[in-house]
Order: sequence, then C-alpha cells, then structure tokens
Amino acid sequence: MDATPSDTDLLAAARGGDERAFRLLVERYEGAVASTVLGMLGRGDEAEDVGQEVFIQLFRSLGRFRGEAALGTYLRRIAMNLSLNALKRRRRMTWRFLSRDRSPEPLPEPATDPADADGWQAREHVRAAIARLAPQHRSVVVLRMMDGCSTREAAQILQVPEGTVMSRLSRAMKELEQHLGAYRRDDIPGREAHDG
Repeated sequence: MDATPSDTDLLAAARGGDERAFRLLVERYEGAVASTVLGMLGRGDEAEDVGQEVFIQLFRSLGRFRGEAALGTYLRRIAMNLSLNALKRRRRMTWRFLSRDRSPEPLPEPATDPADADGWQAREHVRAAIARLAPQHRSVVVLRMMDGCSTREAAQILQVPEGTVMSRLSRAMKELEQHLGAYRRDDIPGREAHDG
C-alpha cells in the first residue's frame, strides 16, 4: 500500500476493531491536540490527562462520528471543551483555598537585561499573559495564534459565529497588549533607540 491511508479509511478500520488504525489516527493528531490543550492549560499532569481523554472520547464515539466536520476539527473541539471544563474545575478549587479579595498571580517582572528578554523568558511572559485571559478569549488566541487555525476553523471548533471569534480575538489582543506593555523591546530599561 503506497498511499497514506485517509482519515476516512482509518476510521472505518478502527470501527471494525483495527487497533493499528486507531493508533495511526492518534499519532496523526496527537500534536494538534497537544497544542490546543497546552495552550489552554499549560504543561502538567492535568494537560496530559485531558490530552488522553480526547482520544478516549474519540474511541468511544467512533460509531457516532459521521464526518460532518474534519477529524482534526472534531478532535480540537473535544480538546477545547475538555480544557474549558478543566479550567472551570481549577477555578472552583482555587476559590475553595483562596480568599475572595486576593488578586490573581502577577506577571513575572520584566527583564532588566535586554538579552534576557529574548527566547525562553519572553515566551514565559507571553504564556503567563495568555493564562490570565478569560477562557473564551484564551481559546481564540490558542486556536488562531498558536494552532494556526483560520477564523472559520476556530468558529467550527468553538461552535460560535465567525464574528464572535474575531470579536473575542480583538478583545484578547487588546488585553494582551496591556499585560505585555512593559515587555515591549522599546520599553525595556537600558535599551537605546538606534535611528538611522
């Protein structure tokens, strides 16, 4: 067999009990699912559990999946819904242990050395700022900016109109701009402007 099997062929084989076909589907989409889950939840056991649950739900729904959406869109929708549920559980647990007047965890301090603002530290600042977004705003940032989904794909995954995706993305970007204003290269202390 020279050609790579299609999702449709693999799904049909998996429905028939072919474990190898299901394993190939998992391998094909585990990166996309991980990207969505990690973007929403960050690294950790919770994200790993959600990632595994996505494929458990796919396995359980093999007989019901009709292919009305692309398999990648379907899996990202499951990943997003499970991630949003995990964020709700996380929020409930946080409220149990923290007083209501305590402020959210602050962003890390900006680097004073311009070289430190590059690479890992800059990514950590962005990750922390994204984590502070409301779940509905975080979801569009993850899908559009991190996963590279089109507005139409994000709307299908989130099951909202395309205009809602664009509106949420616009609000999220404004909020990120506020959170990350201190980290813009021009604002880092000691950085000289080099004109002409």
